[in-house]
Amino acid sequence: MLRTAIDITGEEGITRLWQGVHAAFARHLVYSGTRIITYKALKEKLFKPNPEEKYFPVWQSALCGVSAGAFAQYISSPMDLLKVQLQMEGKRRLLGLPPRVHGLYDAFQKVWSTGGIRGLWKGSVPNVQRAALVNLGDLTTYDVAKRFIMRHTNLPDSHLLHVMASSCAGLVAASMGTPADVIKTRVMNQPLDEKGRGLIYSSSIDCLQKTVRLEGLGALYKGFVPIWMRMAPWSLTFWITYEEVVKLMGAKSW
Repeated sequence: MLRTAIDITGEEGITRLWQGVHAAFARHLVYSGTRIITYKALKEKLFKPNPEEKYFPVWQSALCGVSAGAFAQYISSPMDLLKVQLQMEGKRRLLGLPPRVHGLYDAFQKVWSTGGIRGLWKGSVPNVQRAALVNLGDLTTYDVAKRFIMRHTNLPDSHLLHVMASSCAGLVAASMGTPADVIKTRVMNQPLDEKGRGLIYSSSIDCLQKTVRLEGLGALYKGFVPIWMRMAPWSLTFWITYEEVVKLMGAKSW
């Protein structure tokens, strides 16, 4: 990971480490808001927990996390596709290949011209699968870990509690989401034929089978360290910010 960062910085400049950040920012605006709202709505409207029961059942929390993550990712899949294409331009330059896109709008135009509106959701299936697993790790783990710590210790609902719960959430989310992230990236970034079909993988299942058969199970965890290093601070920042915003609004926390 460090070697890759040094190579990118040396060949293209340090700013290339943030290539695609505008697409990532737009994606998170949609994704993060949708998943939180959906998770809370499912908990409060679908399951309608008994007010006499203080703790929400783990299986219900897990179902809410999976559903919220899948739905939020499906909505934000177009921006995720554009982000991946922008981020892969650096690798193409290092290989001496001509650039495929020259910016966010150019990437959108080319995706639209080759695949239409359906092309914007290319790779959405592995994308949604990954998000379902990541949010099972993030949303569900944070919710369950926070309640578990409060139930078994005298720790109040404080910053320290939020840090501990979000640390658990980031680790579990990275562990569960890395295999799906590998599959998603390969499916979304593969070359296409004239009909918009993948030339290497026909589906996420096909990608999973070929990856394991040709490279072994360990290949599914390629990039785990950088994924965890991204998810851990993101989870910490997000949950502490979320708890503070909820507190300032006078709303009920989880």
